[in-house]
Amino acid sequence: MTKLHQLHDHYGQSAWLDNLTRDYLRDGTLERFVGDGVRGATANPTIFAKAIAGSDAYDDQFARLRSEGASVKATYWELVVSDIEAASALFGPLHDLSGGSDGFVSVEVDPELADDTDRTIDAARTLRQRFDRPNVYVKIPATDAGIPAIEAMIAEGTSINITLIFSLARYQQVIDAYQHGLERFAASGGDVASVHSVASFFLSRVDTEVDRRLDGIGGDQPRRLKGRAAVAQAKLAYRMFRQHLETDAWRSIAARGATMQRPLWASTSTKDPAYRDTMYVEELIGPDTVNTLPEPTIEAFEDHGNLARTVDTGTDEAEAIVEQLSQVGIDFDDVGATLERQGVASFAKSFDDLLEALAAKSDHLVGR
Repeated sequence: MTKLHQLHDHYGQSAWLDNLTRDYLRDGTLERFVGDGVRGATANPTIFAKAIAGSDAYDDQFARLRSEGASVKATYWELVVSDIEAASALFGPLHDLSGGSDGFVSVEVDPELADDTDRTIDAARTLRQRFDRPNVYVKIPATDAGIPAIEAMIAEGTSINITLIFSLARYQQVIDAYQHGLERFAASGGDVASVHSVASFFLSRVDTEVDRRLDGIGGDQPRRLKGRAAVAQAKLAYRMFRQHLETDAWRSIAARGATMQRPLWASTSTKDPAYRDTMYVEELIGPDTVNTLPEPTIEAFEDHGNLARTVDTGTDEAEAIVEQLSQVGIDFDDVGATLERQGVASFAKSFDDLLEALAAKSDHLVGR
């Protein structure tokens, strides 16, 4: 039994692969990951940009679509849809066996729409209509414009992966959006048991930004606090999740069959080589959670990772760390807002760069 299997069977945490490529779908790599305990897959514009630009596996389909008159952007989406459909078919049996909690694949709306609620809703509807499978998550970023879009899509019965959460304040809005969306869906006669959601709380980027600010402050206490912000915030987020499950509002909708919105730990590869490479796995293990892992982190965890329930231990210490960080000048709301802007900009740039790269090789592929 792998450690990924043990995460699920003994600790209630699902490990998802933070990658998706056509090569993995064709050569059996993704299927082998499933056999080793991976229970879902996530992707984003950066992941798809690397996959499509770094492989010739997409070239035939790309050339055919372009020769048929499809725009570069429309062709990109056809490539993405093909991969999502293939991956969701592979994960379908696991989705059924898990009762609909795992076996998901995620596809993200156009990152250029992150500040436009109405267009995000339209894009999410279009993606939902493209897939006739219950195990596809539409990903919507937790921006100011994204929050009402998330609620609206939940209210229509769409399963949503809320991405780019960097602060506790924003996470509370995500919790509320899911609750209110479910209530609206139930009021319209919808079956709330058919709706699923995860809330993707990002980790390593938080430590990177907070550590940068601590270096600017200087001194012994700020130095001692480096590398501790992300896990501390995540533990407090998990406490918020558990507290919400005890509210009358949640109990009321749960009685109608609603499923909990699990916290998902994202950005789990450490960026600072001074930090243990499995810290964002080991320190946040516990029930009703998901951890998305890139391949090197999976390999490291299987090799030397420690298994123990940790997500709800040391919560008082986590609260103290967040307070100490605030006392030395770390504004977590500002950190979250900064990282949110950077995350949206990064995904949008990956998207734009890929379209440019596809356009550049379009004539070559179509004419060969």
